[in-house]
Amino acid sequence: MLTWRRRLLTPSHDETRLATRGFHVKDAAAKEVLETVGARFLDGFGEAVGTRTVAELEEYLETVPTRFRGFAAEGAAMGLAVLDALPMVRSGRVDTFLGGRGRDHVYMALVGVGWAMARLPRLLWPRPDRFDPLLRWLVLDGYGFHQAYFHTDDWVHGDRRRPVLDWARDDAAYEGRAIDQGIGRALWFVAGTDARRAADLVDAYPEHRRADLWGGIGLAATYAGGATTEELEHLVTRSGPYRADLAQGSAFAAEARLRAGLEVPHVGAATAVLAGTDPVTAARVCEDTRPVDGADGAERPGEPAYETWRRHIGQALTTGRLTAPTAPTGGAR
Repeated sequence: MLTWRRRLLTPSHDETRLATRGFHVKDAAAKEVLETVGARFLDGFGEAVGTRTVAELEEYLETVPTRFRGFAAEGAAMGLAVLDALPMVRSGRVDTFLGGRGRDHVYMALVGVGWAMARLPRLLWPRPDRFDPLLRWLVLDGYGFHQAYFHTDDWVHGDRRRPVLDWARDDAAYEGRAIDQGIGRALWFVAGTDARRAADLVDAYPEHRRADLWGGIGLAATYAGGATTEELEHLVTRSGPYRADLAQGSAFAAEARLRAGLEVPHVGAATAVLAGTDPVTAARVCEDTRPVDGADGAERPGEPAYETWRRHIGQALTTGRLTAPTAPTGGAR
């Protein structure tokens, strides 16, 4: 292991502690979940920059507890993207990872690349055409999460302006929406998994941005967990006209976890309430509505196929065509 590189590049675990970030502490259990997520992310990053081969990294990821393995994969992808950007190290590690076992973690991996972009000079950013044309928007989702998580005063409590990155070029008009989806995920962390506080944070943003923020909250509340059934039901109530966006985010989380074989009890508790169904059905909706030709399939002017896909998922889950199972008693954190 290249210990010197790991020590030089890996942030301290203190950087992801709620007290350091100034995030809300709902209770001890929620605090432990969120801080463990942060720690496992940084562990994955450290392994990525400290191992010699992607194969060694893949072996490490298999040892991470199921609940937190996706976050370790996300951190690992960030680390690989940072190494790929270094002039003396460039070697296509992200491509190797996504072509191997990392394929199952593609959602989290692309988000991790977005974290790396937030830390790298623009000249070192990866080109968008390196990634799946449908899923590349998850890179900007990761960028938005990073900025809201580490620059909370400006991105969450301040003027809340979205940057114009012009990274996606042909579809640059959608960039802000993808970034907002990542900000929405971060709001779940900023709120300490407190559903009421998270909803209040969304309400502080302009109305035209709330759909994407609710989608992010649905994803984080399902993938990371930390809420009881009662709290999840509060999210449904508060989402109001954005109910379908909340459901879509929850379904995305189920798809990401099941694809990687990482289902845990709190995922089913969340999809039962937020998506109105079980994780397997929610994931199947994502697959059934996925555009056949990848980036093709957009239905509205200026709307990439990714957004058409997201909209179809939300509609399928909230139009009464699915039978919702009984939510697990008490939920699961």
